[in-house]
Amino acid sequence: MEWVLGLLSWTLNRARWPLGLSEQGAARWPLGLSEQGAARRHRIMEEKALEVYDLIRTIRDPEKPNTLEELEVVTESCVKVQKINEEDYLVIIRFTPTVPHCSLATLIGLCLRVKLQRCLPFKHKLEIYISEGTHSTEEDKAGFGKCKRVPIVNKQINDKERVAAAMENPNLREIVEQCVLEPD
Repeated sequence: MEWVLGLLSWTLNRARWPLGLSEQGAARWPLGLSEQGAARRHRIMEEKALEVYDLIRTIRDPEKPNTLEELEVVTESCVKVQKINEEDYLVIIRFTPTVPHCSLATLIGLCLRVKLQRCLPFKHKLEIYISEGTHSTEEDKAGFGKCKRVPIVNKQINDKERVAAAMENPNLREIVEQCVLEPD
């Protein structure tokens, strides 16, 4: 009963807030309900992010004998997971190339994508980006008339057709397979 009253109060405050009849903070979920639900959702997203990180940290660098974790290309904080709906999650990864002029940043992004597409046990949409300001790629205008600039590498590793074409190349496919191979 308390839950129903709390929900009713929240709904009324939410409807009154745009009209100026309620304070902005009053439109939040009832205290007990919101704290419990938010804490639970936050814990689930953290667990999923850790699950993603555990999968990508063992990927090998294409040039060096080290893993992406050892080179600090990926860290726990570079993985974010958001719930899209009941079954689907948005996984966002922002990785940092070892040097600003890294010529293999696209290949690292491809390895991340392939490993997660194969191994993630939950339904997901995947977005992989180079951390802002960490790579000196040429930039390309994005959007329709917007001034926003997006590194070309980000466009390449998030374009399904380009990823599919890259994986058709036997040389690239072999390199990716070697990088994503689980260590013994």
